[in-house]
Amino acid sequence: MSNHELTWVEISKSAIINNIRMTSSHIKPGVKIMAVVKANAYGHGLIEVAKIASEEKVDFFGVNSIGEAIALRNAKIKTPILALGYVPLASLKDAVVHDISMVVYNVETVNKLQEVAAKCKSMAKIHIKVETGLNRQGVLREKLADFCALVKSKKNIIVEGVSTHYANIEDTTEHSYAKSQLENFREACDIIAASGITVKYRHTACTAATILFAEVHFEMVRLGIGLYGLWPSKETKLSAYERKIGNFELKPALTWKTSVVQIKEIEANSSIGYGCSDFVTQKSRIAILPVGYYDGYDRKLSNTGYVLVRGRRAPILGRICMNMFIIDITNIDGVEVEDEVILLGAADDDAITAETMAAKIGTINYEVVTRINESIERVVVG
Repeated sequence: MSNHELTWVEISKSAIINNIRMTSSHIKPGVKIMAVVKANAYGHGLIEVAKIASEEKVDFFGVNSIGEAIALRNAKIKTPILALGYVPLASLKDAVVHDISMVVYNVETVNKLQEVAAKCKSMAKIHIKVETGLNRQGVLREKLADFCALVKSKKNIIVEGVSTHYANIEDTTEHSYAKSQLENFREACDIIAASGITVKYRHTACTAATILFAEVHFEMVRLGIGLYGLWPSKETKLSAYERKIGNFELKPALTWKTSVVQIKEIEANSSIGYGCSDFVTQKSRIAILPVGYYDGYDRKLSNTGYVLVRGRRAPILGRICMNMFIIDITNIDGVEVEDEVILLGAADDDAITAETMAAKIGTINYEVVTRINESIERVVVG
Protein backbone atom coordinates (compact mmCIF):
# COMPACT_ATOMS: atom_id res chain seq x y z
CA MET A 1 0.00 0.00 0.00
CA SER A 2 1.11 3.56 -0.69
CA ASN A 3 2.12 5.51 2.42
CA HIS A 4 -0.81 7.92 2.17
CA GLU A 5 -3.36 6.51 -0.23
CA LEU A 6 -5.74 3.56 -0.24
CA THR A 7 -5.78 3.51 -4.05
CA TRP A 8 -2.70 3.97 -6.21
CA VAL A 9 -1.16 3.19 -9.59
CA GLU A 10 2.19 1.44 -9.98
CA ILE A 11 4.23 2.14 -13.11
CA SER A 12 6.90 -0.38 -14.09
CA LYS A 13 10.09 1.41 -15.07
CA SER A 14 11.48 -1.75 -16.65
CA ALA A 15 8.37 -2.14 -18.82
CA ILE A 16 8.58 1.44 -20.13
CA ILE A 17 12.28 0.93 -20.90
CA ASN A 18 11.53 -2.37 -22.66
CA ASN A 19 8.91 -0.75 -24.87
CA ILE A 20 11.23 2.10 -25.88
CA ARG A 21 14.10 -0.27 -26.64
CA MET A 22 11.81 -2.64 -28.54
CA THR A 23 10.73 0.25 -30.76
CA SER A 24 14.29 1.47 -31.19
CA SER A 25 15.41 -1.97 -32.35
CA HIS A 26 12.51 -2.16 -34.81
CA ILE A 27 13.09 1.13 -36.66
CA LYS A 28 15.97 2.03 -38.93
CA PRO A 29 19.12 3.55 -37.40
CA GLY A 30 18.81 7.31 -37.19
CA VAL A 31 15.02 7.40 -37.01
CA LYS A 32 13.95 9.44 -33.98
CA ILE A 33 11.40 8.40 -31.37
CA MET A 34 8.76 10.76 -30.04
CA ALA A 35 7.35 9.48 -26.74
CA VAL A 36 3.74 10.62 -26.64
CA VAL A 37 2.89 11.49 -23.04
CA LYS A 38 -0.31 13.46 -23.59
CA ALA A 39 -3.37 12.87 -21.38
CA ASN A 40 -1.25 12.31 -18.27
CA ALA A 41 0.88 9.82 -20.23
CA TYR A 42 -2.22 7.84 -21.21
CA GLY A 43 -3.11 7.71 -17.52
CA HIS A 44 0.33 6.51 -16.43
CA GLY A 45 1.60 9.80 -14.96
CA LEU A 46 3.05 12.60 -17.09
CA ILE A 47 6.13 13.44 -15.05
CA GLU A 48 6.82 9.89 -13.90
CA VAL A 49 6.84 8.47 -17.43
CA ALA A 50 8.69 11.45 -18.93
CA LYS A 51 11.54 11.07 -16.44
CA ILE A 52 11.94 7.38 -17.32
CA ALA A 53 11.81 8.11 -21.05
CA SER A 54 14.24 11.02 -20.81
CA GLU A 55 16.74 8.76 -19.06
CA GLU A 56 16.36 6.45 -22.07
CA LYS A 57 17.17 9.47 -24.23
CA VAL A 58 14.04 9.57 -26.38
CA ASP A 59 14.34 12.33 -28.97
CA PHE A 60 11.04 14.17 -28.48
CA PHE A 61 8.03 14.29 -26.21
CA GLY A 62 4.56 14.68 -27.65
CA VAL A 63 1.97 16.41 -25.46
CA ASN A 64 -1.53 17.67 -26.11
CA SER A 65 -1.49 21.09 -24.47
CA ILE A 66 0.90 23.89 -23.66
CA GLY A 67 0.11 23.24 -19.98
CA GLU A 68 1.47 19.70 -20.25
CA ALA A 69 4.55 21.02 -22.04
CA ILE A 70 5.27 23.61 -19.35
CA ALA A 71 4.79 20.95 -16.65
CA LEU A 72 7.59 18.96 -18.31
CA ARG A 73 9.84 22.02 -18.46
CA ASN A 74 9.13 22.74 -14.79
CA ALA A 75 10.19 19.16 -14.05
CA LYS A 76 13.59 19.99 -15.64
CA ILE A 77 12.88 17.99 -18.80
CA LYS A 78 15.10 19.51 -21.50
CA THR A 79 14.17 17.12 -24.32
CA PRO A 80 12.43 18.77 -27.31
CA ILE A 81 8.65 18.89 -26.89
CA LEU A 82 5.91 19.09 -29.52
CA ALA A 83 2.43 20.31 -28.59
CA LEU A 84 0.18 18.12 -30.72
CA GLY A 85 -3.07 19.84 -29.78
CA TYR A 86 -4.25 23.40 -30.42
CA VAL A 87 -2.25 26.13 -28.69
CA PRO A 88 -4.45 29.18 -27.92
CA LEU A 89 -3.23 32.44 -29.41
CA ALA A 90 -2.88 33.83 -25.89
CA SER A 91 -0.48 30.97 -25.03
CA LEU A 92 1.89 31.32 -27.98
CA LYS A 93 4.30 33.43 -25.96
CA ASP A 94 4.57 30.63 -23.37
CA ALA A 95 5.42 28.20 -26.17
CA VAL A 96 8.18 30.45 -27.51
CA VAL A 97 9.64 31.26 -24.08
CA HIS A 98 9.72 27.59 -23.04
CA ASP A 99 11.03 26.40 -26.42
CA ILE A 100 7.98 24.31 -27.26
CA SER A 101 7.43 23.25 -30.86
CA MET A 102 3.84 23.43 -32.06
CA VAL A 103 1.64 21.61 -34.55
CA VAL A 104 0.20 24.41 -36.69
CA TYR A 105 -2.53 24.46 -39.34
CA ASN A 106 -4.29 27.83 -38.89
CA VAL A 107 -3.44 31.11 -40.61
CA GLU A 108 -4.37 32.91 -37.39
CA THR A 109 -1.71 30.99 -35.46
CA VAL A 110 1.00 31.78 -38.04
CA ASN A 111 0.29 35.52 -38.01
CA LYS A 112 0.11 35.79 -34.22
CA LEU A 113 3.15 33.56 -33.73
CA GLN A 114 5.33 35.78 -35.91
CA GLU A 115 4.25 38.80 -33.88
CA VAL A 116 4.96 37.07 -30.57
CA ALA A 117 8.30 35.60 -31.61
CA ALA A 118 9.51 38.94 -32.98
CA LYS A 119 8.67 40.65 -29.70
CA CYS A 120 10.53 37.91 -27.82
CA LYS A 121 13.46 38.29 -30.25
CA SER A 122 13.32 34.53 -30.67
CA MET A 123 12.49 31.85 -33.23
CA ALA A 124 9.29 29.81 -33.03
CA LYS A 125 9.36 26.18 -34.18
CA ILE A 126 6.35 24.67 -35.90
CA HIS A 127 5.30 21.36 -37.44
CA ILE A 128 2.82 21.82 -40.30
CA LYS A 129 -0.06 19.36 -39.99
CA VAL A 130 -1.41 18.32 -43.39
CA GLU A 131 -4.85 16.85 -44.02
CA THR A 132 -4.63 13.50 -45.79
CA GLY A 133 -7.92 11.78 -44.99
CA LEU A 134 -8.74 11.85 -41.28
CA ASN A 135 -10.50 15.22 -41.64
CA ARG A 136 -9.52 16.38 -38.19
CA GLN A 137 -6.57 18.76 -37.74
CA GLY A 138 -4.63 19.78 -40.81
CA VAL A 139 -4.15 22.08 -43.79
CA LEU A 140 -6.19 21.04 -46.83
CA ARG A 141 -4.19 20.18 -49.94
CA GLU A 142 -5.71 22.99 -52.01
CA LYS A 143 -4.67 25.54 -49.40
CA LEU A 144 -1.23 24.12 -48.62
CA ALA A 145 0.81 26.15 -51.15
CA ASP A 146 -0.68 29.43 -49.91
CA PHE A 147 -0.16 28.33 -46.30
CA CYS A 148 3.49 27.56 -47.01
CA ALA A 149 3.96 30.92 -48.72
CA LEU A 150 2.57 32.64 -45.62
CA VAL A 151 4.83 30.68 -43.29
CA LYS A 152 7.88 31.32 -45.46
CA SER A 153 7.23 35.07 -45.31
CA LYS A 154 7.53 35.03 -41.50
CA LYS A 155 11.12 35.66 -40.45
CA ASN A 156 10.77 34.38 -36.89
CA ILE A 157 9.17 31.01 -37.68
CA ILE A 158 11.11 27.82 -38.42
CA VAL A 159 9.32 24.85 -39.98
CA GLU A 160 10.83 22.02 -37.99
CA GLY A 161 8.49 19.26 -39.15
CA VAL A 162 5.50 18.13 -41.16
CA SER A 163 3.03 15.49 -40.01
CA THR A 164 -0.28 13.78 -40.58
CA HIS A 165 -2.44 11.23 -38.76
CA TYR A 166 -3.82 7.96 -40.10
CA ALA A 167 -7.56 7.42 -39.95
CA ASN A 168 -7.85 3.66 -40.39
CA ILE A 169 -4.72 1.79 -39.47
CA GLU A 170 -5.70 0.24 -36.11
CA ASP A 171 -9.27 -0.82 -36.87
CA THR A 172 -8.58 -3.07 -39.83
CA THR A 173 -6.22 -5.62 -41.34
CA GLU A 174 -6.86 -4.09 -44.80
CA HIS A 175 -4.69 -1.01 -45.10
CA SER A 176 -5.51 0.48 -48.51
CA TYR A 177 -6.91 3.67 -46.93
CA ALA A 178 -3.73 4.20 -44.91
CA LYS A 179 -1.69 3.68 -48.07
CA SER A 180 -3.76 6.31 -49.87
CA GLN A 181 -3.11 8.69 -46.99
CA LEU A 182 0.60 7.97 -47.28
CA GLU A 183 0.52 8.95 -50.96
CA ASN A 184 -1.37 12.12 -50.05
CA PHE A 185 1.29 12.88 -47.46
CA ARG A 186 4.13 12.41 -49.93
CA GLU A 187 2.41 14.78 -52.35
CA ALA A 188 1.96 17.31 -49.55
CA CYS A 189 5.67 17.05 -48.75
CA ASP A 190 6.41 17.77 -52.42
CA ILE A 191 4.27 20.91 -52.24
CA ILE A 192 6.09 22.04 -49.10
CA ALA A 193 9.49 21.40 -50.70
CA ALA A 194 8.44 23.29 -53.85
CA SER A 195 7.64 26.30 -51.68
CA GLY A 196 11.29 26.41 -50.61
CA ILE A 197 10.72 25.08 -47.09
CA THR A 198 13.18 22.46 -45.83
CA VAL A 199 11.78 20.13 -43.18
CA LYS A 200 13.89 18.28 -40.62
CA TYR A 201 11.27 15.80 -39.41
CA ARG A 202 8.52 14.08 -41.34
CA HIS A 203 6.34 11.98 -39.05
CA THR A 204 3.17 10.02 -39.67
CA ALA A 205 3.64 6.77 -37.74
CA CYS A 206 1.68 5.99 -34.60
CA THR A 207 2.48 2.77 -32.73
CA ALA A 208 0.50 0.60 -35.16
CA ALA A 209 2.12 2.15 -38.24
CA THR A 210 5.55 1.94 -36.63
CA ILE A 211 5.15 -1.79 -36.03
CA LEU A 212 3.59 -2.67 -39.37
CA PHE A 213 5.09 -0.43 -42.07
CA ALA A 214 8.78 0.46 -42.27
CA GLU A 215 8.12 2.82 -45.19
CA VAL A 216 6.24 5.25 -42.94
CA HIS A 217 9.01 5.69 -40.38
CA PHE A 218 10.53 8.71 -42.21
CA GLU A 219 12.72 10.73 -39.82
CA MET A 220 10.61 10.18 -36.68
CA VAL A 221 7.91 7.89 -35.28
CA ARG A 222 5.37 8.71 -32.58
CA LEU A 223 5.28 6.04 -29.88
CA GLY A 224 1.93 6.37 -28.11
CA ILE A 225 -0.01 3.41 -26.72
CA GLY A 226 2.96 1.10 -27.34
CA LEU A 227 5.10 3.13 -24.93
CA TYR A 228 2.86 1.80 -22.18
CA GLY A 229 3.02 -1.82 -23.34
CA LEU A 230 -0.46 -1.95 -24.88
CA TRP A 231 -1.24 -3.04 -28.43
CA PRO A 232 -3.32 -0.52 -30.39
CA SER A 233 -5.87 -3.20 -31.29
CA LYS A 234 -6.31 -6.91 -31.93
CA GLU A 235 -6.28 -6.09 -35.65
CA THR A 236 -2.80 -4.58 -35.29
CA LYS A 237 -1.60 -7.70 -33.52
CA LEU A 238 -3.12 -9.89 -36.24
CA SER A 239 -1.56 -7.75 -38.97
CA ALA A 240 1.84 -8.10 -37.27
CA TYR A 241 1.38 -11.87 -37.18
CA GLU A 242 0.44 -11.92 -40.88
CA ARG A 243 3.58 -9.92 -41.68
CA LYS A 244 5.66 -12.33 -39.59
CA ILE A 245 6.58 -9.60 -37.08
CA GLY A 246 6.80 -12.01 -34.21
CA ASN A 247 9.53 -10.52 -32.07
CA PHE A 248 7.83 -7.27 -31.09
CA GLU A 249 7.11 -7.80 -27.39
CA LEU A 250 5.31 -5.07 -25.47
CA LYS A 251 5.12 -5.17 -21.67
CA PRO A 252 2.18 -3.47 -19.93
CA ALA A 253 3.51 -0.87 -17.51
CA LEU A 254 0.49 -0.12 -15.33
CA THR A 255 -0.96 -1.87 -12.29
CA TRP A 256 -3.89 -0.19 -10.53
CA LYS A 257 -4.31 -1.20 -6.90
CA THR A 258 -6.58 -0.49 -3.97
CA SER A 259 -7.13 -1.85 -0.44
CA VAL A 260 -9.77 -3.77 1.47
CA VAL A 261 -11.32 -1.35 3.99
CA GLN A 262 -14.05 -3.51 5.52
CA ILE A 263 -14.99 -7.21 5.66
CA LYS A 264 -18.34 -8.53 6.77
CA GLU A 265 -20.51 -11.63 6.67
CA ILE A 266 -24.04 -11.35 5.30
CA GLU A 267 -26.91 -13.80 5.36
CA ALA A 268 -28.27 -15.73 2.40
CA ASN A 269 -30.71 -13.80 0.18
CA SER A 270 -29.31 -10.42 1.28
CA SER A 271 -29.47 -7.67 -1.34
CA ILE A 272 -26.32 -5.80 -2.29
CA GLY A 273 -25.80 -2.13 -3.07
CA TYR A 274 -27.82 0.67 -4.64
CA GLY A 275 -31.07 -0.33 -6.27
CA CYS A 276 -30.74 -3.76 -4.64
CA SER A 277 -29.31 -4.71 -8.03
CA ASP A 278 -27.59 -7.86 -6.75
CA PHE A 279 -28.08 -10.40 -3.98
CA VAL A 280 -26.37 -13.47 -2.56
CA THR A 281 -28.02 -16.88 -2.49
CA GLN A 282 -25.91 -18.19 0.37
CA LYS A 283 -24.26 -16.87 3.48
CA SER A 284 -21.38 -14.83 2.12
CA ARG A 285 -18.30 -12.87 3.03
CA ILE A 286 -17.95 -9.50 1.30
CA ALA A 287 -15.31 -6.78 1.22
CA ILE A 288 -15.61 -3.06 0.60
CA LEU A 289 -13.11 -1.30 -1.66
CA PRO A 290 -12.53 2.50 -1.55
CA VAL A 291 -12.61 3.21 -5.29
CA GLY A 292 -15.42 4.04 -7.72
CA TYR A 293 -16.46 5.81 -10.89
CA TYR A 294 -15.04 9.13 -9.71
CA ASP A 295 -11.65 7.44 -9.77
CA GLY A 296 -12.22 6.16 -13.30
CA TYR A 297 -13.45 2.66 -12.42
CA ASP A 298 -16.30 2.30 -14.89
CA ARG A 299 -19.85 1.94 -13.56
CA LYS A 300 -20.61 -0.56 -16.34
CA LEU A 301 -18.50 -3.07 -14.38
CA SER A 302 -21.35 -3.25 -11.85
CA ASN A 303 -22.40 -6.85 -11.23
CA THR A 304 -20.08 -8.10 -13.99
CA GLY A 305 -16.44 -7.16 -13.31
CA TYR A 306 -13.96 -8.75 -10.98
CA VAL A 307 -10.74 -7.92 -9.13
CA LEU A 308 -7.79 -9.96 -7.87
CA VAL A 309 -7.43 -10.58 -4.13
CA ARG A 310 -4.58 -12.77 -2.92
CA GLY A 311 -4.11 -13.80 -6.53
CA ARG A 312 -7.70 -15.02 -6.94
CA ARG A 313 -10.70 -13.53 -8.73
CA ALA A 314 -13.30 -11.82 -6.60
CA PRO A 315 -16.52 -10.85 -8.46
CA ILE A 316 -18.08 -7.42 -8.08
CA LEU A 317 -21.43 -7.43 -6.28
CA GLY A 318 -23.91 -4.65 -6.94
CA ARG A 319 -23.33 -1.25 -8.49
CA ILE A 320 -20.06 0.63 -8.67
CA CYS A 321 -20.55 3.69 -6.45
CA MET A 322 -18.87 7.07 -6.73
CA ASN A 323 -16.07 6.20 -4.32
CA MET A 324 -16.48 2.52 -3.44
CA PHE A 325 -17.78 -0.88 -4.46
CA ILE A 326 -18.34 -4.35 -3.04
CA ILE A 327 -16.73 -7.70 -3.87
CA ASP A 328 -17.44 -11.30 -2.94
CA ILE A 329 -14.55 -12.96 -1.06
CA THR A 330 -16.50 -15.98 0.20
CA ASN A 331 -14.20 -18.43 -1.58
CA ILE A 332 -10.92 -16.65 -0.83
CA ASP A 333 -9.30 -17.62 2.46
CA GLY A 334 -7.43 -15.29 4.75
CA VAL A 335 -8.49 -11.90 3.39
CA GLU A 336 -7.88 -9.11 5.92
CA VAL A 337 -8.54 -5.38 6.19
CA GLU A 338 -5.96 -3.38 4.20
CA ASP A 339 -5.05 -6.35 2.00
CA GLU A 340 -3.90 -5.28 -1.44
CA VAL A 341 -6.37 -5.63 -4.32
CA ILE A 342 -5.52 -5.47 -8.04
CA LEU A 343 -8.08 -3.60 -10.11
CA LEU A 344 -6.06 -3.67 -13.34
CA GLY A 345 -2.82 -5.54 -13.91
CA ALA A 346 -1.18 -8.87 -13.23
CA ALA A 347 -0.86 -11.08 -10.15
CA ASP A 348 1.39 -14.15 -10.06
CA ASP A 349 -0.96 -16.49 -11.91
CA ASP A 350 -3.70 -14.24 -13.31
CA ALA A 351 -4.21 -10.81 -14.83
CA ILE A 352 -6.90 -8.25 -15.53
CA THR A 353 -5.82 -6.59 -18.75
CA ALA A 354 -6.94 -3.25 -20.14
CA GLU A 355 -8.30 -5.21 -23.10
CA THR A 356 -10.37 -7.48 -20.83
CA MET A 357 -11.81 -4.52 -19.00
CA ALA A 358 -12.44 -2.63 -22.26
CA ALA A 359 -14.39 -5.58 -23.68
CA LYS A 360 -16.63 -5.65 -20.61
CA ILE A 361 -17.51 -1.96 -20.81
CA GLY A 362 -17.65 -1.61 -24.59
CA THR A 363 -14.64 0.59 -25.25
CA ILE A 364 -10.90 0.43 -26.08
CA ASN A 365 -7.83 -0.08 -23.91
CA TYR A 366 -6.84 3.57 -24.47
CA GLU A 367 -9.92 4.79 -22.61
CA VAL A 368 -9.54 2.33 -19.75
CA VAL A 369 -6.10 3.64 -18.75
CA THR A 370 -6.51 7.33 -19.63
CA ARG A 371 -9.63 7.63 -17.49
CA ILE A 372 -7.84 6.72 -14.25
CA ASN A 373 -8.20 9.91 -12.21
CA GLU A 374 -5.10 12.11 -12.26
CA SER A 375 -5.42 12.72 -8.52
CA ILE A 376 -4.54 9.08 -7.82
CA GLU A 377 -0.87 8.72 -6.90
CA ARG A 378 1.45 7.18 -9.51
CA VAL A 379 4.34 5.23 -8.01
CA VAL A 380 7.30 4.11 -10.14
CA VAL A 381 8.43 0.57 -9.34
CA GLY A 382 10.99 -1.88 -10.70
